[in-house]
Amino acid sequence: MPSLEGATTWFNGSLEETTKETKGKPTLVHFWAVSCGICKDKMPQLQELIGKYEPFSLKTIAVHMPRYEADTDLDTVDQAIADNKIKEPTAVDSLHKLRDAFQNEQGWVPVYYLFDADGKLKTRAAGEFGVTILQTALEKMFTAQAAAV
Repeated sequence: MPSLEGATTWFNGSLEETTKETKGKPTLVHFWAVSCGICKDKMPQLQELIGKYEPFSLKTIAVHMPRYEADTDLDTVDQAIADNKIKEPTAVDSLHKLRDAFQNEQGWVPVYYLFDADGKLKTRAAGEFGVTILQTALEKMFTAQAAAV
C-alpha cells in the first residue's frame, strides 16, 4: 500500500495515527470529491459495507481529491464529511500526491483500493459500479480469512 504522506490536511485522524492503525490490517482506501455526484450517491452503500466489515478488522481511509477550485474549501469538505457520515480518517489531497502514489493518473472519483493485511493490492474499482465490485472483493477476502481461522 502506498504511503499516505503528502496529504495537505487530515480530518478524523492524522497520518501517524492512520499509519499505525492500518499496519498489518486489511485496508480500504477510497478517493472521493465534494463535486462528485456518483461519490455522494454511492456513499451510503459504501458506509454500509464499511460497517459490515469493520468487525473483521477492516480499516478504512478516505481521500478527498479536489478536482476543481471549489473542492479546495476545507469548510465545504468538513461539511461533506459530516453530511456523508464519513467517520474514517480523511486525507485531503490538494497537491494530488496521493493520487500519484496510488497511480490514479486519470484522477477518478470515486475509486476504491482494497489491500490485504500484507499491504498487497487485491482490488481496484472505480466509478458507478465500483462499490458493487468492492463488495464482491470484500466477501472473497473475508470468507477466505474466516476459513483460515
